[in-house]
Amino acid sequence: MRAYLVRRFLLMLLLLVLGSMVSFLVITLPPFDYVSDYVARLQASGADVSPEQILALRRYYGVDDPKYVQYLKWVFRLLQGDPGRSFGWNRPIRDLILERLPMTLVVGFGALIVTYAIAIPIGIYSAVKQYSVGDYAVSFVGFIGLSVPNFLLALIVMIAAHNFFGLSIGGLFSPQYDNAPWSTAKLLDLLAHLPIPLLVIGLASTASVIRTMRAMLLDELRKPYVQTARAKGVKEWELILRYPVRVALLPIVASLAFALPTIFSGTVIVGIVLNLPTMGPLLYNALVSVDLFLAATTLLITIAMTVVGTFLSDLLLAVLDPRISYA
Repeated sequence: MRAYLVRRFLLMLLLLVLGSMVSFLVITLPPFDYVSDYVARLQASGADVSPEQILALRRYYGVDDPKYVQYLKWVFRLLQGDPGRSFGWNRPIRDLILERLPMTLVVGFGALIVTYAIAIPIGIYSAVKQYSVGDYAVSFVGFIGLSVPNFLLALIVMIAAHNFFGLSIGGLFSPQYDNAPWSTAKLLDLLAHLPIPLLVIGLASTASVIRTMRAMLLDELRKPYVQTARAKGVKEWELILRYPVRVALLPIVASLAFALPTIFSGTVIVGIVLNLPTMGPLLYNALVSVDLFLAATTLLITIAMTVVGTFLSDLLLAVLDPRISYA
């Protein structure tokens, strides 16, 4: 086990180094000089940029250095917790990420928990009660969830809430609490705004997990060991939950490798439609405005979370499936 963890950890480090190189390509790939472009935009907006400031910027980002030197300087700043300055927001990237990270985690993990809490029991019921009215109803709703884009569902919910109830459901806070300090009233306001984003973001994932759980469990329920356990008098629900469900969960656990990066930078369009203060809209704005360092930092964090998610899913798969070897 220890040797396995060491190998996986070293592989994680290698993948993170390769990921940092890919992220750095985002900065160096455009044919223009990003510092000169930033200065040109400042001057076009009427700002007065002195030659000393331009020289300081070029030295700070190492624009005139070879590419490998620029890369090493960028990585060294990252290790010091300084990913650079956002050209579009004219603020440190670290501050922008730290501002949006808490709400990103709340919305992302909340949607993930809601998805699994709803999808796994329904998938079990749908498999056990195959071809029942409930199974057909779940399958119908599941196909709708898979076919309707999240952003379209968000627009439908917003229009319905406004036309029928006179409610504005954009954002995570009411206007009076947007910039207010944290209090019990602000927390309650957040909890009141959370259900709609969690429902909209989680619906497609819920439908997919239901279909996966149903298909895998149906396959397991037909295997000989289940029939043998029934013949020995094992209670039906105890049998289902103890053995087939455990195996049916394997592909869902494996999908955790992609769930973590989705939490961080996924649901970009839904975040824009619902005006959510999360990382998705920030990444979109960085790409549109060619905010290279912000886009590269967000991409690197997404890669890191993918690597960490893969590591965690491998460990969970080994725990759930004793057939997996650590050798």
